[in-house]
Amino acid sequence: MNPLLVSLAAGMLIGLLYGLLKVRSPAPPAIALVGLLGMLLGGALVQAVLPAEKLAAALHQSDVPPVPSSSRIS
Repeated sequence: MNPLLVSLAAGMLIGLLYGLLKVRSPAPPAIALVGLLGMLLGGALVQAVLPAEKLAAALHQSDVPPVPSSSRIS
């Protein structure tokens, strides 16, 4: 099953439980959630507009030093 749908269903289930128990949600304010949505959409837009080869070339030409292979997480 799609992880996004599972996450949405789990969130709705917990939200219903919180509502029934009249417990206030510890979630961040709506403005923070809208910001997170914007970050996701921006990342998706970059991937949709720039093909992977151009993105890799752009990152390769940047001034950011590469991460040594010994410190990468596998």
